[in-house]
Amino acid sequence: MLKSYYNKTLIEAGCDEAGRGCLAGPVYAASVILPKNYKNKWLDDSKKLSDKDRYELRPEIEDKALAWAVGVVDNLEIDDINILKASFLAMHRAVDQLKLKPELLLIDGNRFTPYKTIPNHCIVKGDAKFLSIAAASILAKTYRDDFMKEAAIQYPHYSWEQNMAYPTKKHREAIRLYGTTPLHRMTFQLLPKQLSLDV
Repeated sequence: MLKSYYNKTLIEAGCDEAGRGCLAGPVYAASVILPKNYKNKWLDDSKKLSDKDRYELRPEIEDKALAWAVGVVDNLEIDDINILKASFLAMHRAVDQLKLKPELLLIDGNRFTPYKTIPNHCIVKGDAKFLSIAAASILAKTYRDDFMKEAAIQYPHYSWEQNMAYPTKKHREAIRLYGTTPLHRMTFQLLPKQLSLDV
């Protein structure tokens, strides 16, 4: 069972992102404030859950959370500021939208750009340790997946409905054959170095 809180006396918001390693599309982040007494034995790091489980947990999280929000940074912004800064910006945008102001941010990972005057605590593999971060990982992942499934209808060659724009062999082969889309991150290594987009 994941931990319900880091500090019992503070209003905590768990924050996590999805899509950092993808070749196309936005990076999504979510911020979730759960009640201190919230328990859910099924809630875990989104990477450990099936697609079905993530989508079943999403309405439960949204219903039980004291506040939740999703922030987005698109591929053009990612190319402009880099993916690490974009991930932090997406988290900031999620926190911006929370209807309840947190007193502490629990961040999945080992680095973060501080948000205004709210203190933060970075936790490596936090999405496998704290319920609020796990909840944020599920919201970020499912909302990003929704976006990529919609984008796959417009750009069917890249199999985004299956790979969510991660650098799979099928995705890279489609880039080689059909070129890039307006959603691709042009500062990323889209193809292995021995190949060219012009092949």
